[in-house]
Amino acid sequence: MDTHTRLHEIISALADGELAASELELAFAALDTETGRQAWEAYRRIGDALRSEQCGHELSATFDARLASRLADVPIPPADGALAAVSGSIVPPGLPEPLEAGPLAQRR
Repeated sequence: MDTHTRLHEIISALADGELAASELELAFAALDTETGRQAWEAYRRIGDALRSEQCGHELSATFDARLASRLADVPIPPADGALAAVSGSIVPPGLPEPLEAGPLAQRR
């Protein structure tokens, strides 16, 4: 994966509140560039549109059933710890969010 794509993924994860604390400095460095700021703005607008009730986009009456059907076809990952790397990036309940406890917050 090229650097440009990786930086966009990091900015997207930051916008979604899903960025691991270990990647915060890289995300903030990316946001110091014009390309990074443009990506942040795009992801912010996408998120706003997805969360907005004013967009006038209503889901069809059968959306829930179609989504449930498609999800039922997705294989369940093995329980043998294959997702350990992913679960390490999620903040457990009761712990501070990465922006509150990450390396940049400690510099203040």
